Amino acid sequence: MGVFELIGWIILGGLAGWVASMIAGTDARQGLLGNIVVGIVGAFIGGLVLGLFGINGADGISWWSFLVALLGAVILLFIWKAITGRSAKA
Repeated sequence: MGVFELIGWIILGGLAGWVASMIAGTDARQGLLGNIVVGIVGAFIGGLVLGLFGINGADGISWWSFLVALLGAVILLFIWKAITGRSAKA
């Protein structure tokens, strides 16, 4: 993995985490680093979930990879909110 590919994954993860945080209502609390982490971890979760249905997950930097990361990030944030008991209005 080259430096530019790593930077691309960080940007893709940050965007996916940011959009997911707006969907889950956690945008005001996360910050840039939180969005990046949620997006990257979300890519792994999204890949695992889609793999259960026989669908390929993220494979390179593409719109499909963004959607996979977004799906996983939304799942991650809703699980996090359920565990911590935080509402979207907090």
